[in-house]
Amino acid sequence: MSLPAVAISQAHHNDAALAGQACPDSVREVLTPERCALARDTISRWTSYQPTVLHSLEGLAAEIGIGALYYKDESTRFGLGSFKALGGAYAVHQVLRQALDAALPDTTVSPDDINGRRFAEMAKKITVVTATDGNHGRSVAWGAQRFGCQCMIYMHENVSPARQGAVEAFGASVVRVAGNYDDSVRQADHDAKANGWHIVSDTSYPGYMEIPREVMAGYTLMTTETMDQLPKGVIPTHVFIQGGCGGLAGAVGADLWHRYGGKIPHLTVVEPVPAACLYQSARAGKPQLVNIVDESLMAGLSCGEVSLLGWQILKSAARHFLTISDSAVAPLMKRLAAGVPEDPPIIAGESAIAGLAGLIGAMGNEPLAREMDLNSKSRVLVFGTEGATDPALFEALAGTSAENVVARS
Repeated sequence: MSLPAVAISQAHHNDAALAGQACPDSVREVLTPERCALARDTISRWTSYQPTVLHSLEGLAAEIGIGALYYKDESTRFGLGSFKALGGAYAVHQVLRQALDAALPDTTVSPDDINGRRFAEMAKKITVVTATDGNHGRSVAWGAQRFGCQCMIYMHENVSPARQGAVEAFGASVVRVAGNYDDSVRQADHDAKANGWHIVSDTSYPGYMEIPREVMAGYTLMTTETMDQLPKGVIPTHVFIQGGCGGLAGAVGADLWHRYGGKIPHLTVVEPVPAACLYQSARAGKPQLVNIVDESLMAGLSCGEVSLLGWQILKSAARHFLTISDSAVAPLMKRLAAGVPEDPPIIAGESAIAGLAGLIGAMGNEPLAREMDLNSKSRVLVFGTEGATDPALFEALAGTSAENVVARS
């Protein structure tokens, strides 16, 4: 199967990026190495934790024309099929710990107390709430079920019934909201304040910063695993990461900077054209709101409002911002599912292919490739952030079922 063509719709070189410099204080103010280490230590102690696979895709690297391609495969993460399992569930853990600490002033509530449900009756009276396109809500619902609290999930009208069902399977109650993702965020925030619920959002906004920091800290487990799994002595020259609200991209950028310092790879953020809030923010030099009219197939990236915490990192960490259309989604999902003799078949959901699509598009655009210093010697890291989180949609786009892909792996 030939390599799909990908066109870069828009590209912006970020002159404000601090290339080749040590991690600045402005990034450490968002995510300290200590906060990230605590999150990683806590999550790695959970039952059923195991690192996800880092693939070295030699066949695909040769087709693209680069030296090496590393693909972090999050399709098996905690059985939820997405990196989001790291952030939302960890934030629920932290919310419960803080709420119980406040209610029990003479007791220091430990992570083991939360994991072991030591205060089960009190936890049952606590409700967490979030808005989601699917994966974050699944993680929050899973965390709520795991740790024994109540859960409300807000979904906008375009979220698929399969993704709603996946959330409800963990015992969460779902509220449908007219409009887009950002409308569901605002409604969840309003209802949480009215009912005394705890918001567990993966995006940050004025007056709401601390829990998103915990979500982002949880995400860094994925990046740290990846850096530990790379061949000894290998540092990627380039990292292509999905955009969305910027929480994931910011967490990845911070963790890369914590580890590599002045040798941080060339970080590029890739977004769907209809939801390019980070691209528009980079062009303007400050956060911009995008009114989403047409939803992208890459549903997990369909965010019109920038995470303020994510932006604080990305404005210094990301050297390029790219946008792509949906036309590459199905062909790349098929290409990864098929595999080639050198590479294994991979289950990649709609949002998982954005970074890879950005890489292919940039390599196919000679002036852009030169500007980004992308060439046959480049060592590129991409993150396959989700698997078949909507099995029917995956089969329709990839032309095969996830089960068939697993059988051929």
